[in-house]
Amino acid sequence: MTAAIISGKQVSDEIRIDIAREVALLSERGAQPGLAVVLVGEDPASQVYVRNKEKSCVNLGFYSEVHRLSASTSQEELLAMIDDLNSRNEIDGILVQLPLPKHIDEKAVINAIAVEKDVDGFHPVNVGNLVIGDDSLLPCTPAGVIELIKRTGTGLSGKHAVVIGRSNIVGKPVSLLLQRENATVTMCHSRTANMAELCLQADILVVAIGRANFIDASFVKPGAVVIDVGMNRLDNGKLAGDVDYESAKEVAGYITPVPGGVGPMTITMLMSNTLIAAKRRRGLE
Repeated sequence: MTAAIISGKQVSDEIRIDIAREVALLSERGAQPGLAVVLVGEDPASQVYVRNKEKSCVNLGFYSEVHRLSASTSQEELLAMIDDLNSRNEIDGILVQLPLPKHIDEKAVINAIAVEKDVDGFHPVNVGNLVIGDDSLLPCTPAGVIELIKRTGTGLSGKHAVVIGRSNIVGKPVSLLLQRENATVTMCHSRTANMAELCLQADILVVAIGRANFIDASFVKPGAVVIDVGMNRLDNGKLAGDVDYESAKEVAGYITPVPGGVGPMTITMLMSNTLIAAKRRRGLE
């Protein structure tokens, strides 16, 4: 058996059609959704991400602002900018690109963003609402993971999901979202003693540990849905996920490739969050 490939690009494109349609309708009513992205410093990967976000805004009809600040920008200056963006009515979503320079406290910056404009889903209030099951803006990558699983037609209720990795950005929130869908969730991490045994029980396996090709076919239950969140640069310059794709695809039922799997979903879910934030702020949801 060879797994069916879950194309994040295809799913992303389908979602973006709906987003663009809604943005156009709002814009016709004088309520164009707006996203402000703040980039501090000149990290090459961050610059690529920010350009992609800016391009997505333009393509989907959002109002877009990108604020590029020098690496020497002080925390006080950055917080002042966020305060200004919080107060501006044309801005529905604020994203400060991480990582930040070492002299800036990331937690202080995240906490400064207005909860209703926190389209990254990182503010403690949004995280807390996620934990207790209340409505909130969801972290983009975990939300994209859930969307990809659903698009396979796999029902999550009652399924055993194993999440490898316990980061605040992916592992923890994706486990909470899986529980929200009534899956039974096991979390594994670097100190899990019987990881392979647990993974072989998984109907759904989500891998986000940052170790290239760590999970191979010996970890995969036949027919399982395998979602690879990893993005690792190999010595030869090529990208690889946390899953050994070539071996795992011979056992899994569905599998995401790297690149082209989870990656395209992250910015699309950011755009979706900005649209949701715009509708909520206008009482239109």
